[in-house]
Amino acid sequence: MTLSPRTPVHGETFGWGAIFDWDGVVIDSSAAHEESWERLARELGQALPEGHFKKGFGRKNQYIIPEILAWSKDAGEINRLSLRKETLYREIVKERGIRPLPGVKTWLQKLNEAGIPCVIGSSTIRMNIDTVLEIIGLSACFADIVSGDDVVHGKPDPEVFLIGARRIGRLPEFCVVFEDAHVGIEAAHRAGMKAVAVATTHPLEELGKADLAVKRLDELDLSRIQALFSHA
Repeated sequence: MTLSPRTPVHGETFGWGAIFDWDGVVIDSSAAHEESWERLARELGQALPEGHFKKGFGRKNQYIIPEILAWSKDAGEINRLSLRKETLYREIVKERGIRPLPGVKTWLQKLNEAGIPCVIGSSTIRMNIDTVLEIIGLSACFADIVSGDDVVHGKPDPEVFLIGARRIGRLPEFCVVFEDAHVGIEAAHRAGMKAVAVATTHPLEELGKADLAVKRLDELDLSRIQALFSHA
């Protein structure tokens, strides 16, 4: 690996770290999220635009509600609707249960055994992540969590991933982001990080902008990730 000329600061090291998006990477929560929007729309007597759910992949509710759904431009109302939507999501998850995506546990175990620090970097609010982590029992696999509560700018802005790198003491250029959404891949690259795409939300042939794309995380091994940095 060719090291960056930049001097590490604030406890950063040159070892690489792993940043995981949440929805569509660690868990498949799409059905529960889609249902939560539908329940909210019924409560409000509002219509959902065609294709709204796909357009909102990886986006914060603060963008989805005014820009995609066009339900409100008022900041207070947007926040109220967002909180209600996420309450409905947690109710659905508790009703139906949820599991990690295939291959997730195996890959996290490999990273943990190799001493690679892992952090969650997601637009999802912290309460949602905490609720699901308790259900699936993977809390110990992650050194920290950066949620939508911690950022001002949602993806494709790189803020969430840059904070994640700091949380695990890694230089951004030596971080790998595991993502399923196009906006997340863009955010990773804007952060100066490598992007590994998982074909849960989009088929492999649509993930060409990622540095590497797989159908499931247990297809990976450490050497494939290490190779991403060979020309760094």
